[in-house]
Amino acid sequence: MAANPLPPSRTAFALLRDGASDLHPTRRVTSAPASLNPAQLEAVHYLGGPCLVLAGAGSGKTRVITHKIARLLEAGYAPGQIAAITFTNKAAQEMRERARQLIGPRAAKHLVVSTFHSLGVRILRQDGARLGLKPQFSIFDSDDVLGLLKEAGASTDNALARRWQWTISGWKNSGLNSEAAEAAATDDDERVAARVMRRYEEQLAAYQAVDFDDLIGLPHKLLGQDEEVRSKWQDTLRYVLVDEYQDTNTIQYELLKSLVDHPDERRRGRFTAVGDDDQSIYGWRGATIDNLKRLPQEYPSLKVIALEQNYRSTGNILRAANGVIANNPKLFEKKLWSDFGDGEPVRVVECDGEEHEAERAVARIQSLRGAGGANIDFKDFAILYRANHQARMLEKALRKANLPYKVSGGQSFFDRAEIRDLCAWLRLLVNNDDDPAFLRAVSTPRRGIGTQTLASLGEFAGRWKTSLYEALFAESLSAAVPARAIGSLHEFGRFVNDLEYRARHTSGAEDAKALLLGWLKDIGYEQHLHDGEDSEKLAAARWSNVLDFVDWIAKRCGGEIENDGGMAIETERRSVLDVAQTISVIISLAERGDEQNVVTLSTLHAAKGLEWPHVTLAGVNEGLLPFRSEDDEMTAERLEEERRLMYVGITRARSTLMVSTLRRRKKGRDTIQGVPSRFIGEMKLHEVQARVDPHEKLRALRAAAAERAAQAAAGVKG
Repeated sequence: MAANPLPPSRTAFALLRDGASDLHPTRRVTSAPASLNPAQLEAVHYLGGPCLVLAGAGSGKTRVITHKIARLLEAGYAPGQIAAITFTNKAAQEMRERARQLIGPRAAKHLVVSTFHSLGVRILRQDGARLGLKPQFSIFDSDDVLGLLKEAGASTDNALARRWQWTISGWKNSGLNSEAAEAAATDDDERVAARVMRRYEEQLAAYQAVDFDDLIGLPHKLLGQDEEVRSKWQDTLRYVLVDEYQDTNTIQYELLKSLVDHPDERRRGRFTAVGDDDQSIYGWRGATIDNLKRLPQEYPSLKVIALEQNYRSTGNILRAANGVIANNPKLFEKKLWSDFGDGEPVRVVECDGEEHEAERAVARIQSLRGAGGANIDFKDFAILYRANHQARMLEKALRKANLPYKVSGGQSFFDRAEIRDLCAWLRLLVNNDDDPAFLRAVSTPRRGIGTQTLASLGEFAGRWKTSLYEALFAESLSAAVPARAIGSLHEFGRFVNDLEYRARHTSGAEDAKALLLGWLKDIGYEQHLHDGEDSEKLAAARWSNVLDFVDWIAKRCGGEIENDGGMAIETERRSVLDVAQTISVIISLAERGDEQNVVTLSTLHAAKGLEWPHVTLAGVNEGLLPFRSEDDEMTAERLEEERRLMYVGITRARSTLMVSTLRRRKKGRDTIQGVPSRFIGEMKLHEVQARVDPHEKLRALRAAAAERAAQAAAGVKG
């Protein structure tokens, strides 16, 4: 264990309790709260074994995690021995920054703060060779996977390939390989998918590539079958904290177990899982609430601590949330409360239809901003809904009122397959050694270079430790690749070289556009889009996206005449290759929206983890929320998850909440009578509810904590 880095005179948590801190000898902590509440303190200080922190919405879970990291450092853990696992890169970045403010930059630098997938990459980069992976294996994205699956299944049907993709991903997240999947298949469709999965696994191995699911599954496989590697990582990561634990799937839970199930019973179960069973809303993508049920069964000594004090919302909002979620069966008892006072009543409004609903939502924004003046920004507002199609009318109303907005939860322009195709080509021009870019470019469109040829090329490159592009021109390549295929590979290599040369020497918007359009014509990309889509309309829409992207790049090549204060000025000229070199930065800037002062439109799923002062829940009707299509059966499990989704929506609001329901709503091309969601009644807005006195609640909690401390002290003396 690392030596205690703290000054001997005062412990870290004495300092925290006093509202000052000196957790790092050269940095005083100014952002730490003056105190933690009793439940938070208990969660932070408990190091005696496995711990589950039930963190209700807005209860300060990130504060608990970062303070527990400080507590672990005080207990003698080295920063590199502590792993904090989150679900998104954004959440990981935020946690690292908050930890840095608390413990100082030096200690924070060595913490392992990552997503499950990033941790998987770390394990595979170091020890994947034991599974036959080279350190620089490729990670295939969703579109790459779709292309491979179409090959593996000898199909050009995108819809069928996507169904295979979802099915195979579900199997992988449940810990099944192709052999186990075939044994578990229940019908002919699943048996076909299992056979496709087997060929797909072979293709990935030949390409020295993995998909996103493999980033969890392969580390779990490695730790399970290799005792030496498992021991290494258990000794490396001696304490694990997992955020949003309710969102874990089966294979993520098993990976966690592999890290914390140390053979020495004294070291077994050194983890803290932080989650909320009431916010488990991702069952459709493999997350299972069963992982919460398993913890007390598999770790009988599990310490369960509930964080019930909410630091986000008013009393009226929390009572509405508690009223809804009370209708779900409880794994663990928990009820949110706040000392912010009742606040504004939750409003329910009935709207004639989607257009009227959108107008009401916009009018509410204008009214609140008019009343609050400069104190209320556009970014203080969010309109949340169950399904993406509900955004259309809301966008129309916001544009009509000239209110700025952004849509979250939909597909980014730069995530579209056709844009990723073109970016892969540009990445290859900039860095010829980018193997994932090479694989995407060489196969988009296809040019007579098949899977077996690329597999042979990959094996050759791996043997000689070169990139795939460099391997094209190796004199000994003919010994590994058939002569008929070498010609196609050399032709591709010469085309890339020529395109790179022209991109380097072409500048200005007009010439850049001509170059890019000529390149797309040379590779037959428009025809490739039409060949790959069943719908001509969809293919045309994708080609329109490509032309927009070409214009976007060309504009950044400069050379255009702009009027500046009455003077005609030519913008700075840049080569196409210069723009390609900065394309990742350009994309990053184009996608930034967090700092914009705009109204947020978002699906309820995408809104999880976020908060706004003023929230509108739109389309709260039967069939929309809870969502149900004609073909779907509303099982008890599905209804419970939809109810949790409503709970998440309610608890996004800090100060005011409006819930809107439709008297008439669209269903396909028809207009049907709208039925208010059962969840509106479950909020019990018209009932006089027992109100918890927050001050009395705090006094009771502090008294209970003091009693536990006294009992513990008496036990030590005894």
